Amino acid sequence: MDRKSLLTFIAVYSLLAVATFFFGSSDQTSSSTVSEQTTSYILKGKSVAIAAAAVREVDGVVTDELGIIDSVVASLTATQLEALERNASVLSVFPNALVDTVSYTRSGDIYVDFPRVLGADELHAQGITGAGVTVAVVDSGLNTPKSIENDINGNPRLLATYNAVADRMGGGRDKYGHGTHMTSIILDSDKAEDDTTLYNSMAPNAQGVVVKSFRNNGDGSYATVIRGLDWILGNKDTYGIRVVNLSFSAPAQSHYWDDPINQAVMRLWQAGVVVVASAGNKGPEAMTIGVPGNNPYVITVGAMSDNYTPTDASDDYLASFSSAGPTVEGFVKPDLVAPGGHVTAQTSGNSILAGEHPEFHELNKYFTMSGTSQAAAVVTGTVALMLEAQPWLTPDQVKCKLMASARPAVDGNGELAYSIFQQGAGVVNAGAAVAEGTVDCANRGLDIDLDLSGQRHYGGPANMDDDGNYYVMGMDGYLWTNGYLWTNGYLWTNAYLWTNGYLWTNAYLWTDGSVDANGYLWTDGYLWTNGYLWTNNYLWTNGYLWTNTLTEPTTVNVWVEQE
Repeated sequence: MDRKSLLTFIAVYSLLAVATFFFGSSDQTSSSTVSEQTTSYILKGKSVAIAAAAVREVDGVVTDELGIIDSVVASLTATQLEALERNASVLSVFPNALVDTVSYTRSGDIYVDFPRVLGADELHAQGITGAGVTVAVVDSGLNTPKSIENDINGNPRLLATYNAVADRMGGGRDKYGHGTHMTSIILDSDKAEDDTTLYNSMAPNAQGVVVKSFRNNGDGSYATVIRGLDWILGNKDTYGIRVVNLSFSAPAQSHYWDDPINQAVMRLWQAGVVVVASAGNKGPEAMTIGVPGNNPYVITVGAMSDNYTPTDASDDYLASFSSAGPTVEGFVKPDLVAPGGHVTAQTSGNSILAGEHPEFHELNKYFTMSGTSQAAAVVTGTVALMLEAQPWLTPDQVKCKLMASARPAVDGNGELAYSIFQQGAGVVNAGAAVAEGTVDCANRGLDIDLDLSGQRHYGGPANMDDDGNYYVMGMDGYLWTNGYLWTNGYLWTNAYLWTNGYLWTNAYLWTDGSVDANGYLWTDGYLWTNGYLWTNNYLWTNGYLWTNTLTEPTTVNVWVEQE
């Protein structure tokens, strides 16, 4: 080794020795780095201040405040998390998980016929176009073509844009394309090219509020979604927000009442805002409904297709990707289905979705996608029409009118063509929903105030027998063995009567071991024998036991935890 190389070696070695003396070995440094890795969590307290104080006590970092659910988002190490889980002032800890938009890209001819499929065109002809009703869309933002920015008279109707990702007003441009597609389904004021009397959306005269909770690549998180919902709650009166569209889904990780997104949407429902949510695209298997579609209060929407024949209902079919119920707590979901196959609406040709799938984009304007996202947006537009016609309706009444006027799919023998856990009450009928007089059939037995306060939680009437078949208690003869065949020939008709009415809309108390003396207990004692494994290590251990005593059939039932 020459003198220069030797001096360089000595200098480097000396520096390493000094670094090791002060900072420890490289192995020690690596171990320390691993131990200090942080993960994002949502922590609930009796107030935001209490939750934040608990995080700071363990030197965690509060990254966001979510007042709508008395929670904070925090970046925590494993040690800090363990300490907070033992802290009595922290009511719950939940992972700040990812949330996905729920659309597929599918090819199809460029036409916008979903308003005609649901009879919305007839309401438009009567002058019912959503005027005076404000719709909030929580999604990836919005590119603002004139037909979305302006109403049917050319007047501006986008009242506000809030960027929940950046936590600021404005800046809600949709580079991904999904949010523009949903907003176009609801609000587009363009008319069909082949018929100037038909509009290319459900509520072409409604007002809009855009909430960007998903990033430019279409990803969102619990925190960004809840921040957007929090903003809506705080500004609903300012902008007159009556209905919120949630075209996204996340895997269920807990009971519905423990999920932070569900807690937020329940706050909105409690405040008088109608919430419409996608069922998810994980079908056709049972128990695939995502969050917040698994929330018993909201309107959960699955997807059907008109089979490219919008004027012929006889070949309509249920979309195979549409998620199915029941939920873990036994609720029948989805509540309804709506057009979600090959739905065409506006999305910029410069969007990521259009760039990835140029074969589904035409005229640098319209894009064809399929999913329960689209189906939810169709129902949100329907709700806007209902609220223009009858602005006094409560969220529960809107949900009831939609379900009571829906058309279930039946086969040639008058039997259900698809399971109630796949189609709910059936396909939405916008005209019939506006005219429907029944208003008290939804969310019966539920008390949202007690649910949110933690005093009571609820289960639905779905059960599973010893052979693993799902059924609805009280509906004699109804059993979902292995689903139904996916065929293209079932008529969506008005002629089918549900046995004993909308029995599955009733809710039952879940009291964790104590039986309400006024309740009535199950006559069948079945277990959810297979259990249910939550994706984040929550285990549905051995299921819950349906016990057996009867008092009054009109009272609320009780779901008790197995000991």
